[in-house]
Parts: sequence; C-alpha cells; structure tokens
Amino acid sequence: MASSANINSLLTEIRACRICKDLPLGPRPIVQFSSKSKLLIVGQAPGRITHEKGIPFDDPSGDRLRTWLGIDRDSFYDSEKLAIVPMGFCFPGTAKGGDLPPRNECAPAWRTKILDRLVSVELTLIIGRYAIDWHLPEFGKSTVTEAVKSWKTSWPKQLILPHPSPRNNRWLKQNPWFEDDVIPKLQSRVRQIL
Repeated sequence: MASSANINSLLTEIRACRICKDLPLGPRPIVQFSSKSKLLIVGQAPGRITHEKGIPFDDPSGDRLRTWLGIDRDSFYDSEKLAIVPMGFCFPGTAKGGDLPPRNECAPAWRTKILDRLVSVELTLIIGRYAIDWHLPEFGKSTVTEAVKSWKTSWPKQLILPHPSPRNNRWLKQNPWFEDDVIPKLQSRVRQIL
C-alpha cells in the first residue's frame, strides 16, 4: 500500500503542475484522493465554478451526483472514502455549447502514477466520453448512452454514468430507466462500500 507520505508528495507535485501554461484561467490542478479511497470518480475536467472555488463538484452537478450516490457532502469530500480524479485536472476553457475537452497533457503525465496508488478502490464511476475512452476503451465506438445502457458489463467494479449536469435533464427524461434501475443499485453498492 502507498504510504500517506508518498500520497502527500504526489498530491503536492500535482498541485504544483504547470505543464499547461496556456490555460485561459491558468493552471489550478484539482484532485482528491488517498491510498484508502474506496470509491473513485473519474470525470472530464473541472468547470469554471470548480476552478474558482478549488472544490470539485461543488455545484448543481455535484448536488445531483451526491444524490445519485446517496451520500452527504462530508462523505463526498472525505478522501479516505472517495477519490475524485478527472481526466484533466485544470479548467480547459469554454467553447460553443460548453467547456473544452480535457487537455491531452494531463492523463499521460499523472493518471498511471495516481491509479497505481489507489489500491483500496472498490468501485470506479466513469463520467463522460474521455473517461470512457481511457478506462473502458472497448466502448470507444459506442455513444455515451449506449455505454451507460450496458452498465451491467463492468458492474460491480465500474459504472459508466451520464454527466450529472443540469444540461442532461433532457437525457434523464428520455432515459427514465437510468434513475429507476441503475441508481438504486448504485446507492446500495455505495452503502456497502462506505
């Protein structure tokens, strides 16, 4: 198991990362993890609000995600319970219709170093196209909806989720099976793990 000194050293190194110097709001790597983390959330990259606050998922998307998990803020922000390691650690900027994708430099620089130390993770939640492509490349040709629908193929170790953003309200209305069938199983598994 990775020592807490080793983890703290890696977190310090990540938070000082300046690989992407040309980010619109500058580098501000945002991650949360511990060698004891039991649940891993893999998203895309921090949004503008997360960048400004320095707290991952401290927005309406996070409220919905915590509801899906059936946990409170204290549990969510307890790194010994939950790791948050997006594909990109810094806000990449905006484009027409939303944020830009995670920067390409981040995952190769940090991902393996972190994942090798997350030895206690029992469930990985994979959110978004870039996270799917890295963690479950077999779904590379699937749409996100198709990947989410095939949730049983990697359950109970991994689960693909739609993004919890309010922008996905329409998707949730069109796919009621997700909240009816998948979320109760997810909440049960999270209770078992935590």
